[in-house]
Amino acid sequence: MEALGFHPSLNALSISQKPKILQSVSGSTQLSNSSRPSFFRHKIKKNCRSDIRLQAVEEEYELKQMKDMAAARKRWESLVRDGKVKVLTPREAGYAIQLSSKTLLDVRPTTERQKAWVKGSTWISIFDVDNSFDAGTLSRKVTEFMMGGWWSGVPTLSYDKQFLSKVQEKFPKDTDLIVACQKGLRSLAACELLHNAGYENLFWVQGGLEAAEEEDLEREGPLPFKFAGIGGLSEFLGWTDQQRAAAAKEGWGYRLVFSARLVGLFLAADALFIGAQQVGRYLQDIRSH
Repeated sequence: MEALGFHPSLNALSISQKPKILQSVSGSTQLSNSSRPSFFRHKIKKNCRSDIRLQAVEEEYELKQMKDMAAARKRWESLVRDGKVKVLTPREAGYAIQLSSKTLLDVRPTTERQKAWVKGSTWISIFDVDNSFDAGTLSRKVTEFMMGGWWSGVPTLSYDKQFLSKVQEKFPKDTDLIVACQKGLRSLAACELLHNAGYENLFWVQGGLEAAEEEDLEREGPLPFKFAGIGGLSEFLGWTDQQRAAAAKEGWGYRLVFSARLVGLFLAADALFIGAQQVGRYLQDIRSH
């Protein structure tokens, strides 16, 4: 009997006793199975708590950024309202450069400056592309890329701590400085720093170089001023406001270029998807053999 795998003590049990043994065995099995959901429930709850904490941190960071920006805007508006920083349109800035030989200080990052710049301007960026690869910077780069950098093409920028000293090396504090950036915000930040450092003859280009028409300022570089601040997938597909405005003027020939790019993107995505499926099947065949 033992050779056949039946234990004598188990076979000697009465019928009334066997269900108790089976119940205890099945009970132990049920106990182990019932313990699994509680473990997974605990794990899911833990993951949910982590997600909630991460979301809370992101929301707190965004809220802090919004508060900081709102406070900065109030300070900048005060500078303009009190006349400490004079306002110029791009066209007025062009006239001032031509007629009174005022200096235009371009504070844009490298990615925008290399596409288009005002002839004779001085370039000292207040925020430039952050090329460092420490843990904090990499984390910020990934976050900003996932939050829309892949679409807009805006790189991770960092404040140049040498900005003020670079300006002071080139220009005395009584110099008439026309400060410009791409859209007008970074140049206001630069005006605030310069004013606090003792520069009194500051002029801010309202709306930045993006608001300039081609005839307003003498341009150098491969692209119009309006296109200097775009990038990423949106630029590749021609879906930025600047490109749409250009398409309305240029007509269908301009639009066909970007339509062809969109079709090519879909074809490439399909090819990658089919290729991934084929590779998956090939790997499965290798494992099965």
